[in-house]
Amino acid sequence: MPPLVIQTEHLEDEAASWLAERCRLVKCPSDDARFDELLKGAEALVVRTYTDVDQRMLARAPKLRVVGRAGVGLDNIDVNACRARNVEVVHTPDANGQAVTELVFAFLLDAYRPRVFLDEAIAKPDWVSLRTELRAEHQLADLTLGVVGVGRVGQRVCRIAGALGMRVMCHDLQEIPSEKRSGATLAPIEDLLGACDVVTIHVDGRTSNRHFIDAEKIARLRPDATLINTSRGFVVDPGALASWLGVHPGARAMLDVHEPEPIAPDSPLLALSNAHLTPHIGAATRAAQRNMSWVVRDVWGVLEGQPPLNPAPAG
Repeated sequence: MPPLVIQTEHLEDEAASWLAERCRLVKCPSDDARFDELLKGAEALVVRTYTDVDQRMLARAPKLRVVGRAGVGLDNIDVNACRARNVEVVHTPDANGQAVTELVFAFLLDAYRPRVFLDEAIAKPDWVSLRTELRAEHQLADLTLGVVGVGRVGQRVCRIAGALGMRVMCHDLQEIPSEKRSGATLAPIEDLLGACDVVTIHVDGRTSNRHFIDAEKIARLRPDATLINTSRGFVVDPGALASWLGVHPGARAMLDVHEPEPIAPDSPLLALSNAHLTPHIGAATRAAQRNMSWVVRDVWGVLEGQPPLNPAPAG
């Protein structure tokens, strides 16, 4: 019998069909009534963001050999627990880097370049009035951008911001060579937060990054700063951010990631006009979705006894 692989979330049709030609692929969400029975015989799982692979699930999967995460972050997968059971974990570490980077600059332009789209002719006085109302206070080249986390996305952001003429500061736990940060100035996090017009967060999902941007760090931001987060929702303390936004109406937050997802109805950010929230669309491009879906190649390779191409780092 070909190996049983459970697909719990969406994959692009081409990638799913490719895997189905080589194994017995069953599409079944982890909250489906059939899931536990299928899990008993599954040799592989292909998941995305909303399937938790933890010790409890692993205990119900005696034949499991590999978990494929169609995406970058591994917050929902206990990698160490998998490895302790000789279950390999593979992912697609740069599948959506370009898409997330583009969203960062879409946010920047939304924040600093106001605009409307006309769907009918308007009288000259209204035309003149609109041109005055839509005058931007700053060009991007007037601003200082702070990049927190200089990994794959952070490096792209540094490069593009520099090309736009922005002054760029950055912070990372590691010493990042100048060429990888496109000449951005390395700075302690405290200095960066106080000096930048815009701060964009690109840190990873390690446990120690929970509420990394806490009340103390948020208080260091300029009163008219823009905070962008496209990394992980739990990195920013939402209560502290909401309190700060409430007393600094000239500031704004632009958040694509949240904890929990969907956003809770009682989130303190929902009522704030200077909190701009999007439904985790950083990877929502056709190219990124396709790139992530092709994790199936690595999943099949592991089932065939090959070393993984993109093994997950230890959790």
